[in-house]
Amino acid sequence: MFSKKDAQIISHLRNNARKKITHISKELKIPVTTVYDKVRSHEKRFVKKHATLLDFPKLGLHAKANIAIKVERNSKEELQNFLMKHPNVNSLSKINFGSDFLAEVVFKSIADVENFVEGLERNYSISQIQIFSIIEELKKEEFLTKPEHFELIG
Repeated sequence: MFSKKDAQIISHLRNNARKKITHISKELKIPVTTVYDKVRSHEKRFVKKHATLLDFPKLGLHAKANIAIKVERNSKEELQNFLMKHPNVNSLSKINFGSDFLAEVVFKSIADVENFVEGLERNYSISQIQIFSIIEELKKEEFLTKPEHFELIG
């Protein structure tokens, strides 16, 4: 699916999406036009969105948590809509194994996280909720940042 050249280009962009195509071209010894064409092709096929990873504590947002939520069937859609629109929900996933949703939330303080959870419990038919406070992120968005990672996807 991916040539070695493709893997090298994508890994450069996974490490730094703002890296200039001319720099990638020089480092990989591939013509600029080839790199440009491949980047445009891959963007259309594989890139969901370009985003900047923020250092939330430097912005005054010191409480980050993952919240696993199991909700009664009759409240599932309503809760999903609420979580999708809530500004403090950074990521939201449907999950299995005893929960329905996994919400990554970012707030100023742990008290704000607790207030958010209390609001969820008060307003939705939640049967189980687990809060995992994130003390320190050790690794983030690392997959496919090295060409050898592409061997894992065939």
